[in-house]
Amino acid sequence: MDEQLKMIIEKTRDYSFSHPIHRMSLEKLSNDMGLDRKLVMKYVKSTKELVRNILEFERYNFKVIFKDNDFEGVNAIDIMFTVSRELSDRFQDINPTLTIQLKKHYPQVYKDHIEDKYDFIFGKIKINIEKGINQGMYRDDLSVELVARLYLARLMDIHNPELFPHEKFSFTTLFDFTIDSYVRSIATAEGLAHYEQKRKSFKPNN
Repeated sequence: MDEQLKMIIEKTRDYSFSHPIHRMSLEKLSNDMGLDRKLVMKYVKSTKELVRNILEFERYNFKVIFKDNDFEGVNAIDIMFTVSRELSDRFQDINPTLTIQLKKHYPQVYKDHIEDKYDFIFGKIKINIEKGINQGMYRDDLSVELVARLYLARLMDIHNPELFPHEKFSFTTLFDFTIDSYVRSIATAEGLAHYEQKRKSFKPNN
């Protein structure tokens, strides 16, 4: 991604913590963020397009985890730990207020984003389950499709502010608990032993 566009997106995300961006023109956003309006207009022509770029950047940050890490031949449970650490680092500052804004004021853009995001995640979950079964880390009596869908539903739920208010439950806490309960529900005895050992030595990134 172009570095200047990335900078605009990151500044807009920071700005959205305290301002409703759907009410702002690009000129107002540019002024408030201290950016050259011509620079912003070079990359986006409307607030809607800026929103689309913000969501695309979120998906990019998730997908790049799998580009930056070579998971070939890696234990399925170790992959879960790596992805968990990376997601906690990249998304611990997730803004539920912005999500609510975008879902309400840009429903189609948000719907397209969610479909793309969860299609990708669903595919990766299925691959991980199949790998874990083949490695003896996960039980071989599992329905890959069903388990993947159930886990995806759990991941979607942790972003629901009505179920888990942001002021009470941090993203990292919810995500770590979700992974923990998920692995324990599908692991073999060998997989669970490996998981417990990995948890003891696992050091999250600062």
